[in-house]
Amino acid sequence: MFHGNAGNIGHRVPIAKVLEEYIGCNVFMLEYRGYGLSTGTPDEDGINIDAQTAIDHIRQQEETRHDKIIIYGESIGGACAIRLVANNQEAGDIAGLILINTFTSMRKLIPSALPPAKYITGLCHQQWNSEKELPRISSIPIMFMSGLKDEIVPPSHMNELFSVCRVQKKIWREFPNGSHNDTLAEPGFFDQIIEFVRDVLGGQKMELRL
Repeated sequence: MFHGNAGNIGHRVPIAKVLEEYIGCNVFMLEYRGYGLSTGTPDEDGINIDAQTAIDHIRQQEETRHDKIIIYGESIGGACAIRLVANNQEAGDIAGLILINTFTSMRKLIPSALPPAKYITGLCHQQWNSEKELPRISSIPIMFMSGLKDEIVPPSHMNELFSVCRVQKKIWREFPNGSHNDTLAEPGFFDQIIEFVRDVLGGQKMELRL
């Protein structure tokens, strides 16, 4: 599980508990460098290294090395998840990817998230270019979960990511009253996750947009 920019993994424990209780899965929560109790300074390269280290750890543990993995990413965590899946899809152990209120790129997000900085977006060295990374994924099922009242990441970013996604099985779920951090509290949010997990582990092909 890759969380968003706000808070740390402690704030996502209730989410992990719901997933564990209703799906019966193990939940691995990564704390980025510089967040929570993790040392270091957060940056794009470092966080991506942390993500790769996490999945390598899961693959090396006797109790999880033969399990299927579903990657879950919120906001900037979604950007991290996209690159991780793109770089690891050939291993055969990633069963699915769940993206929640994720942006196309940091440079395209800045004008809406930080309007005064829109004239200097070219100087932003943290790119998180998900619209470039996402088309690299060719075979992993992906569910897009978009809060239509997201006040930080305009919903158009999620629409664009859905459009550039090349996988056969891609699912769109939108939540009319979902804001950036509260979409998970919308009715049916976890039901959709449970349905997706059961489906991808069952191996059926489909493309749905509701």
